[in-house]
Amino acid sequence: MKQAVSTRLYPSKAPLEWAVIGNGTLYTAQIPIDVEGRVVEGGIEAQTRQVLDNLKRTLTCAGLGLEAVTQVLIYVTDRSYLATVNAVYAEYFVAPYPNRAAMVVAGLAREEMLVELVVYAAA
Repeated sequence: MKQAVSTRLYPSKAPLEWAVIGNGTLYTAQIPIDVEGRVVEGGIEAQTRQVLDNLKRTLTCAGLGLEAVTQVLIYVTDRSYLATVNAVYAEYFVAPYPNRAAMVVAGLAREEMLVELVVYAAA
């Protein structure tokens, strides 16, 4: 059984929920969009901050905090972005850090997106 989390993020046009809880786990994928659904400008640092701010909002809506995050899958469109993602990520998370993996991909759902996170958290 799964339950959608009302995140108050920009409603997606795709058939998806920004977050669901099932079997005690919150599942979410976050992209660098603002409250109007636009991909933020400003490069990888601005996009990473937007993704992590969207994640914080989602977790808060589910009654959770960043400490509940158990695993993060990071997708970037260029290997050189990983250093910036790591630096911004370290501003949001503290030890013990979530388990994570990072992947360099040819592209994401929206051409202007440089980063996306898939996150699992203990609910």
